[in-house]
Amino acid sequence: MRPNRLREIWKSGGAALNGWLAIPNSFSAETMAHQGWDALTIDLQHGVVDYQAMVPMLQALSTTATVPVVRVPWLEPGILMKTLDAGAYGVICPMVNTREDAQKLVAWTHYAPRGTRSFGPVRALLYGGADYAQHANDTIVTFAMIETAQALDNLDAILSVEGLDAIYIGPSDLSLALGCTPTFDDVDPPVAQAIDHILARAKAHGVVAAIHNGSPEAALARIAKGFQFVTVSSDARLMAAGAQQVVAKMRNRPAPGSAQGY
Repeated sequence: MRPNRLREIWKSGGAALNGWLAIPNSFSAETMAHQGWDALTIDLQHGVVDYQAMVPMLQALSTTATVPVVRVPWLEPGILMKTLDAGAYGVICPMVNTREDAQKLVAWTHYAPRGTRSFGPVRALLYGGADYAQHANDTIVTFAMIETAQALDNLDAILSVEGLDAIYIGPSDLSLALGCTPTFDDVDPPVAQAIDHILARAKAHGVVAAIHNGSPEAALARIAKGFQFVTVSSDARLMAAGAQQVVAKMRNRPAPGSAQGY
């Protein structure tokens, strides 16, 4: 079976750089995949992507060594299993709030005897290889999102679930849950403390800690703290930022024969 580079990076003690795909288009996904990201996550929760758009996007990512990850809309067995059958090598599940939630997530993403995932890896066989069934349980990466006050209360119970590979912090939802302004990077002090606490407990349990960031600077600072999977921005935000820079330069360029902009 094709190895999962995320596991290789983590085993070596490194951190993976993850991009985010919110645009439902295979060409934009392919373009992003050729920029050198370790992984790219297709967002089915808040992006404007559905399952039919996701499959060609996964095919586009397959033109590179970039690891295909999908954030599913919710903790629901059908979409988790279809996502893995389509060839995702990692799944990020939002709003995992209890040990029972984490147990369901692990069960629905693993074949028996470890879990209850139904067998039918229709595209995963093409991407992963003919021996997919024998190695999928040890290759696929399962992330539980920690982003609520309830999840914080149950953090150690969640992290102790066998088979959970990583936790993923959503700073904006975590900020809202703690009564603060939603943001990625410059979080309020209570959120910063919660993020540090989650990171420390994840390390204590041997679970990889991941987090969403708005800027490379924030991502680098969090790698320095010990995060091993950092997301920076998204395709839509990066496109908008690049376009804004071009427009701003053009608008501020002096017109011929004049000191004024146009």
